[in-house]
Amino acid sequence: MIEENEIAACMRRSLNRYFKDLDGETPSEIYNMVVSAVEKPLLAYILDRAEGNQTRAADMLGINRNTLRKKMREHGLSD
Repeated sequence: MIEENEIAACMRRSLNRYFKDLDGETPSEIYNMVVSAVEKPLLAYILDRAEGNQTRAADMLGINRNTLRKKMREHGLSD
């Protein structure tokens, strides 16, 4: 088995719970559900760590600053 870090293990536990809670219902759009659930708090946390400095936050995330700004707008995190 591939060794998981704590974030991956948390994701696996959450997905196990999600599928258990479905109780036989057919899942759909799991990728979008997970990305939207994770992306907003990740961006908010990193922006806080970077003290609002978008260039530094983008560097920490490993994405382009314009991509960060777009994602901030998508999640209602921009002014």
